[in-house]
Amino acid sequence: MAGSPILRVAIRGETMPKKGVEPVRREQLIRATFQTIDEIGMADATVATIAKKAGLSSGIVAHYFGDKDGLLNAAMRQILRELKDAVARYRADASDDPREQLRAIVDGNFDDSQINGTAMRVWLTFWAASMHQPELARLQRANDQRLFSNLCHQFNRLLPHPQARLAARGLAAMIDGLWLRGSLVGGQFNAEKSRRIAYGYIDFQLQAVAL
Repeated sequence: MAGSPILRVAIRGETMPKKGVEPVRREQLIRATFQTIDEIGMADATVATIAKKAGLSSGIVAHYFGDKDGLLNAAMRQILRELKDAVARYRADASDDPREQLRAIVDGNFDDSQINGTAMRVWLTFWAASMHQPELARLQRANDQRLFSNLCHQFNRLLPHPQARLAARGLAAMIDGLWLRGSLVGGQFNAEKSRRIAYGYIDFQLQAVAL
């Protein structure tokens, strides 16, 4: 109806108020970005192809994100939030014991949201792009620092500070390395094997504490 304050949007068969449209469209575009990168890669992804995948116009992309780089930055922020949320869930379910908290951080990094085929291709794309795009590089550095800080805090509870920092650096590198190797070998990512290897590293670093 003309002049109506309600903009009708078909989302799960419901009518959505106009003020609720923006987050839905932003989510549509970000998910379409993931799908487009998964299917054709970032180099061939254009505003037009992403908008088409989302079933929206290119003008909507410009309105919400400015340009392709703005959309890619938003997409990376989204996958970083999903990683942060996954880690938080596992940590909340674990006891406060430092060893269990370290294992929970490992589990969050190998959560299905981070190791499914689309997520792995998107992560690899962002890692490569971050070498040339300052904003993506900044987001990647912030993610690296968060991981190191979380690991270091837990190791610090049981180890001398210098040793805790080294242990945290090593575990962060192992998590990234296991993830990268798993993403490149093809086939199903063996999350359980990766977890066992990382758990073994944690146990090795903390073995003196148990003596």
